[in-house]
Amino acid sequence: MSESFHDPESSVPLDVLLIEDNEADIKITLRAFQKADLKTNVYVARDGKEALDFLKHEGDCQNQEECPRPDLILLDINMPKMTGEELLKNIKGQAALSHIPIVVLTSSKRPEDILNSYKNGAASYIQKPIDYDEFTDYIKSFNYYWHVVAKLPDREMFK
Repeated sequence: MSESFHDPESSVPLDVLLIEDNEADIKITLRAFQKADLKTNVYVARDGKEALDFLKHEGDCQNQEECPRPDLILLDINMPKMTGEELLKNIKGQAALSHIPIVVLTSSKRPEDILNSYKNGAASYIQKPIDYDEFTDYIKSFNYYWHVVAKLPDREMFK
């Protein structure tokens, strides 16, 4: 059986779904991605319901061109309506979505949040630094890792 992986050398950008409710953090994260050297499309969901609509192509996200299945998810755990932990469990519990790597990106440094994130299927846990330049460096490293170092399944396999 042959495997297909996301090719970092291709002209196809990496699609990332940022799930974050804090507008300031959204702006900082988007600005940091813009400064990174690799092509990335970042889509934003501001709560768990918006995220599930995006992922399942429901509600306002029925158009798959406007709401593509992401290659990767960045998830804050402190959100209204549905916590990041609940959303992480929900996504990892669905066969059609469980293959998508989820990186928890949060201000929390609570040991139980870190442990529960990994128990529930997070690929990584990143604590947001307070310093903007340090945060930008984190995003550049993150972007490089997921574009160049890591091998992701080809998105065509999951259509």
